[in-house]
Amino acid sequence: MREPAVKKILYWCDNCNVPLIGRTCECGCESREIPLLQPYDLRPALAADMAILRSLLARQFGDVPLPRVVLLNKTGGTDRADLVIAHGDRFGWFTFDPVTREFSLDIAPEALPYLLPHVERGILDLEAGTDMSTHKGRIGGKRFSLKAPMPDGTVIVSYRGRFGTGVVRDGQVRVKEVIEIDPRTCPDPDWDVVIRKNRYHLKNLERNAVRTIKKHMKARPRVNVSFSGGKDSTAILHLARKAGVEEAFFIDTGIELPETVEFVASQGIEIVRGRGDFFQTAGKIGPPGKDDRWCCKFLKLDPLKDYLDGIGPCVTIQGNRWYESWSRADLDETLQNPVNPLQLNVSPIRNWRALEVFLYIWWRKAPINPLYERGLERIGCYLCPAALESEYEVVREMHPELIERWDRFLQRWAEEAGLPAAYHQWGLWRWRVLPPKMRELCRDQGIPLNDDFTLRAIRG
Repeated sequence: MREPAVKKILYWCDNCNVPLIGRTCECGCESREIPLLQPYDLRPALAADMAILRSLLARQFGDVPLPRVVLLNKTGGTDRADLVIAHGDRFGWFTFDPVTREFSLDIAPEALPYLLPHVERGILDLEAGTDMSTHKGRIGGKRFSLKAPMPDGTVIVSYRGRFGTGVVRDGQVRVKEVIEIDPRTCPDPDWDVVIRKNRYHLKNLERNAVRTIKKHMKARPRVNVSFSGGKDSTAILHLARKAGVEEAFFIDTGIELPETVEFVASQGIEIVRGRGDFFQTAGKIGPPGKDDRWCCKFLKLDPLKDYLDGIGPCVTIQGNRWYESWSRADLDETLQNPVNPLQLNVSPIRNWRALEVFLYIWWRKAPINPLYERGLERIGCYLCPAALESEYEVVREMHPELIERWDRFLQRWAEEAGLPAAYHQWGLWRWRVLPPKMRELCRDQGIPLNDDFTLRAIRG
């Protein structure tokens, strides 16, 4: 698969202390480049994200301020794993452990100039708090035994006027490095300022996307928007309406979150209801997986085919993006739907990152699904196998009655198949064949696998 022309860097204006989606800032100052991590997508930290980050910081270091503009760069991990970017620097790694069901924040050394002036606790003096009696030479990269017990996790370490970060585990601290730190303060703009500084680039994005829609919208007798209730389709809906497209439809799978259905209805969008019974089908063939998305064909593609048979050939404007998944990483501007030949799909924002999507929606003051501010990264069915376990916990708090039903189903399915409790407790049901990161987790936790990397039955 060819690699698309994805943006692998983030521009930052140090003068205004804001992220930029282009090289230039409204203030005229030269921007700085920040390398991103694969898959190079990044998004704003929203209300629920910020609340968790503040809580983790307070638990570790006391009343430490967090800037209003924080970005999350999605990275690989066993579940949620984000590189946190603040003040134009790496701030730390924000992760969720599917086994302990807890979030953690590992501070990066680049965060120390902003943290140290405010830290109230969580600093380990290496000379006073560890056994350094046999130490010689450099500090970085070495382990030292603690004199007194400390909770496992990231700590700030100090040594003779220098500071760094370390990881406490099993009564020892592994020091990454210690360096001289100069405390730093920066402006603390909000997202309205970010939008203003990026207005020129947002106008260009809008102009190009509308031009793309107009170029293809008359290729078939009808044109419409495929709306999912998520941020990408929200941006697309606004862009398509600017181009003169009025028709839009939403496929209701029957297992959507209530907030999403309410949001779709509030936008005056046609709701196409499927006829499939998810739980009845799952009871016969088992849960869907990331590597076996039978639910999509059954609950979305089949109802879509019926819908298209009724309206005839059409151009459909959609919000698919390169950064969403490897399967979309070489998405072209137009694509004839291989499953439904009546439909020509157009993807005007395929080269946008989540950051551009949110900035555009906020700039145009378009309504957006409230579930994003409550902690969901992506909007879909409440038991979608592509969701993260961290998101599953968010939905559990919002709609326990929905999650309890699915939990009971997964537990019963695992018990009948003789599978370990980790199948439903850790979200291992999301794969038929476990990927490398989950194989490693199972190995570390003593969960046996078959030779084909499926979970091994513990009885039978």
